[in-house]
Amino acid sequence: MHCHAGGPKLPRSRFDELVSLAEENEGLVTADHARQAGFTDSVLARLVQRGRIERTSRGVYRIPYLTPGRFSQYREAVLWAKANRGPEQVAISHATALAAFEISDANPSSIHITVPKTARLRRQKPRGIVVHREDLRPQDITVHEGIPLTTISKTVADLLKAGERIDLVRQAISDARREGFIGDPEAKHLQRRVLEHLKTVRASQSQMEPAIQ
Repeated sequence: MHCHAGGPKLPRSRFDELVSLAEENEGLVTADHARQAGFTDSVLARLVQRGRIERTSRGVYRIPYLTPGRFSQYREAVLWAKANRGPEQVAISHATALAAFEISDANPSSIHITVPKTARLRRQKPRGIVVHREDLRPQDITVHEGIPLTTISKTVADLLKAGERIDLVRQAISDARREGFIGDPEAKHLQRRVLEHLKTVRASQSQMEPAIQ
């Protein structure tokens, strides 16, 4: 006995809607996006139980058979921070921004993300995510491969402040210039900032030396 052509296909077509949402985010979909598309929390829970989708962190789901993209781990971190009415002003930052831009040899073991100072991230933080709190200005954020990142200038400032290796910062500036992310004037400006930072560090060290002796 043949099933009516329209009947059994409805749930499948609804699931395809969820897949379409996920395909726009490298296989990921948030509960918020799913709700807007008409999927209730109970439906999402059933899909998880059946293995149709996987919960990667609270409020973020993955379609298992969609191959994760090269930037999916960064996208997942951003979606986690924004999930459940989280902050909008979120950006991948610090050494992770360098890795996302593919400049320098930066290969951080954690994903660094910057959120507003007052952001309330009630959800349990996934392993491997380091949260920095700062109120980023719109001009501090750029979008690369669909992912919000701190700009080259802001990333350099953050890395200097965090005491990152100077050779890595210099390499990042050089690579950013070569790849066309910044022009000559900005590259020279950032190189001067590195020199000023080194002078400040050396001055503070020389002031400390008499106290140590």
